[in-house]
Amino acid sequence: MRNDPVIQAEGLTKRYGDTTAVEGLSFRLPRGATWGLLGGNGAGKSTTIAMLLGLLVPSAGRVTVLGHDMARDRFAALARMNFSSPYVALPHKLSVAENLRVYAHLYGVARAERRIAELAAELHLEDILERPAGQLSAGQKTRVALAKSLINEPELLLLDEPTASLDPDTGDWVRGWLERYRARSGCAILLASHNMAEVERLCGHVLMMKRGQLVAEGSPAELVSGFGRDNLEDVFLDIARGRQAGGEAAA
Repeated sequence: MRNDPVIQAEGLTKRYGDTTAVEGLSFRLPRGATWGLLGGNGAGKSTTIAMLLGLLVPSAGRVTVLGHDMARDRFAALARMNFSSPYVALPHKLSVAENLRVYAHLYGVARAERRIAELAAELHLEDILERPAGQLSAGQKTRVALAKSLINEPELLLLDEPTASLDPDTGDWVRGWLERYRARSGCAILLASHNMAEVERLCGHVLMMKRGQLVAEGSPAELVSGFGRDNLEDVFLDIARGRQAGGEAAA
């Protein structure tokens, strides 16, 4: 059903022995929305994304993506979603075009060369298509990673720190491009980021995690107002440092 959520997580939990990385996480990501997944290092963001991708099997709970139970039917969902992170390197010796052809083949993209040409034009990659991926600058690698994540025209895009290590101009360009892409495609986006200004700009709703648990959620404006702060970065610091809404220290 087109009105069903793109992601539905119910009590999502991941344990490693006596360590709990994610505990009881539940949320519903609507179609066409951009949501932020925030938290400090070790909050459980990467583990959550890995479970959403079906790379990790939850210890408890359930996750449905695009109507498919990721424990039983994840490949049907994976064909309609994609993932991008600057921390996942493409094979260095392959050219940009060769890397994109590999992913086009993996996703069964029809008219792959035409799709690669479209992305190269949109993301300004024409001049580097034949350059080995290992010889790219940080900004070029980010644009190539975006091209890789869009090769199958996904209905759901999971982004992990999409503008990390970029200069302000390139970062702003990437954020603007993502806004335009979501508006015209209707793609839903789940964004993990430490850049609070980026989250305030792109995200209509934010999930705040700490020590594997969902501790606050709402629009950026709702969170800023609820915590009595001026911006989302101050809210992030309040949560990281154990202060409750209004800036009071937790008991």
